[in-house]
Amino acid sequence: MNVVVAQDLARLREDFPILAEKVHGRPLVFLDSAASAQKPRVVIEAMVEAMEHRYANVHRGLHWMSERATEAYETTRDAVAGLINAPDRHEIVFTRNSTEAINLVAHSYGRGVLRPGQAVVISAMEHHSNIVPWQMLRDERGIELRVAPITDAGELDLAALESLLADGRVGLVSVTHMSNVLGTYVPAARVASLAHRYGAKVLLDGSQAIVHRAVDVQALDADFYVFTGHKLYGPTGIGVLWARRALLEAMPPFLGGGDMIASVTYERSTWADIPHKFEAGTPAIVEAIGLKAAIGYVRAVGYGAIAAHEAALTEHALASLAAIEGVSVLGRAQDRGGVVSFTMDCAHAHDIATLLDRQGIAVRAGHHCAEPLMHRLGVDSTARASFALYTTSEEIDVLAAGIRRVREFFA
Repeated sequence: MNVVVAQDLARLREDFPILAEKVHGRPLVFLDSAASAQKPRVVIEAMVEAMEHRYANVHRGLHWMSERATEAYETTRDAVAGLINAPDRHEIVFTRNSTEAINLVAHSYGRGVLRPGQAVVISAMEHHSNIVPWQMLRDERGIELRVAPITDAGELDLAALESLLADGRVGLVSVTHMSNVLGTYVPAARVASLAHRYGAKVLLDGSQAIVHRAVDVQALDADFYVFTGHKLYGPTGIGVLWARRALLEAMPPFLGGGDMIASVTYERSTWADIPHKFEAGTPAIVEAIGLKAAIGYVRAVGYGAIAAHEAALTEHALASLAAIEGVSVLGRAQDRGGVVSFTMDCAHAHDIATLLDRQGIAVRAGHHCAEPLMHRLGVDSTARASFALYTTSEEIDVLAAGIRRVREFFA
C-alpha cells in the first residue's frame, strides 16, 4: 500500500478491531493516539501466536522452545535497526519505553561519561521524561542544566541554542524530535550539526516523530535516539534506545542482574557485550514480538503515505478549529505533525474533554506531561487532538461539530 486514499483507509481501519466500538452509544472517534495508538490485528495475533505456540525465556535455554523464542525476539532487533537505518544491530537496546531509555542515558552516559562542570541542554518544549532525569543528574552530580528557548510560534530558537553551546561546556543536547503538545518538528540534523560543532553529543526523543515520518539516524547524525512501541501501533512495555557503538561500549550498565553479565563471583562481575550489557533480567519477550509486527505494518503502509495523509488531516483540523469562535490553537510551527492542542475561552480543557467524550470523541486534556511548556505558553492545560494513520477527515468534522456543541453548552 503506497497511498492512503479513501478506499484504502476504509480497508485499513478494518485492521484495527477497536475502531468498531461504540462509546456512549456513538461510534468511537479516537483522537488520542499521541498518548498511545490503537493496535492492528497483526500485532494482536503475533503476540497471541507467540504465547500459544513458542513462548519460553530467551537467551539462556538450549531447548527448542527457547531457541525459537530467542530467534523471534532477536529478529525484532533487526527490524528496529532497519526501521531507523542503524548501522549495527548491536546498537539497538530494548527498554520498557522512551522514559526508561532516556533514564538509561542519563544514568550510564550522564554518570559514567559526563563530568561535573559540564552541561546538558534541553529545550523549552520537552516532555517530563526529558526533563526530570537531567534534573536528578544535575542535583546528584553537579551537571548544569540549560534550557534552549522556543519562539512564540513554538519553534526551537536555534540562535539561542548556539549561544548555550558556545562556551564548549555542553556535553549533551537532549531534545524532542517532535513536540507532543505543539506538533513542532525540531530541525534535528541542524541541531546535531550545531551540537557537534561545539563538542556535544545529541539525543533525540523520537516518541512522536517516528510515528509520523521515516527516521534515519545516520542522516540525522544523532548520537542517541529513543522511541516507544505503544505509540508506534505496538504494545506497551517495549521501547528502544539506539546509540552509537562507541558510546554504548564506554557507558557502564544501567541495571544489574541476569543476562547482562559475562561472569559473576562474590568478588567481582564482568559485563556482557552490547546490547545485552543494558538488558538485565527477563525482557519483554512477547512485547518485542508485537513491536516487530507493528514495524512491519507501518512499513507496509509506507511512511510517505502516512505523512501525506496526516499532513492533510492536520491542515483540515487547523482550518476547522480556526473557524470556531473562541478556540485558540497553540503553536504556529511551519513544520508540524499530527498533534493539535487548543483552548476555548468558555471552557476548561477537562470540561472540553468530558463533553467530547459524551459524544464518543476521545481527546486528551491536561498539561500533557509538559508543565514547563504550559507555563511558557501562558496556560495551565489544553485539550489535544492527535491523529494516526487510521484517522479520517470525517472524524475531524465530528470533532469540530463536538467543539461547537461544547461552546453552545457553556454559552
